[in-house]
Amino acid sequence: MASIDALGAITGNGRVGRIAAIGARAVGSVVALALPPRCPGCGVPVQHDHRFCAACWGRLRLLAPPWCAGCNLPFDYDRGAQARCAMCLADPPRHAGIRAAVAYGPIARQLALKLKYGRRIGIATTMAERIVPVMPAGLDLLVPVPLHRWRLWSRGYNQAGLIAAALHRLTGVPHDPLALVRHRATHVLRGLGTAGRRRAVAGAFAVPEPARVQGRAIGLVDDVHASGATAAACTRALRAAGAASVTILCWARVIDDGGDDADVPAD
Repeated sequence: MASIDALGAITGNGRVGRIAAIGARAVGSVVALALPPRCPGCGVPVQHDHRFCAACWGRLRLLAPPWCAGCNLPFDYDRGAQARCAMCLADPPRHAGIRAAVAYGPIARQLALKLKYGRRIGIATTMAERIVPVMPAGLDLLVPVPLHRWRLWSRGYNQAGLIAAALHRLTGVPHDPLALVRHRATHVLRGLGTAGRRRAVAGAFAVPEPARVQGRAIGLVDDVHASGATAAACTRALRAAGAASVTILCWARVIDDGGDDADVPAD
């Protein structure tokens, strides 16, 4: 909302500016009454945009330390700053961590579906606001996980790109939606399982201009981290192009990877 002084300057008349400001506030109040902010989970009215009601907030599991030093898998208790989970000890990841805002669950899934398929693009900012607190310092560039051009054409937008743009607005970290491309179309990954997902995305990503990522600490942005197949394929492409490091930034992470991933939305 423009200030009274600014409106006065625009109109050239302080009194007119004050009247305009009062009118603008009145219109804003009417709009707020008619279209109040709503919980992104269940839709009940809330006090501010991008805020959850108490019930939905209570059903979200926020992720934070103590966690694995390699992949940020949450631990039940503090094992030390450098402790690693069994998977990272057996097969150290090439990425620099998975910084997810919440564990994948019913509310997290609802938001992912609304953003990806329901065209509720404002939810990208809701997700980004929760990702910011877990972002590591020192990132140089935000790069969204890309869609193939045919899927981008059919959907109209890339949900990861919307989240990356929102993170840029909130943090000032530059973002480059064209640094990484999906040059080969892949089947929908939902329900394929870990091995099937890895086969499906093998060699699907490329960095057309390596200079855009060379020597940079990359934040790879996505909505949901499930098996890790897509993130791993993207990380390989970025590191091969000279990226100094790749940290995965996402809204939700599937913690129980032994379960069925059929309900996890994935491109």
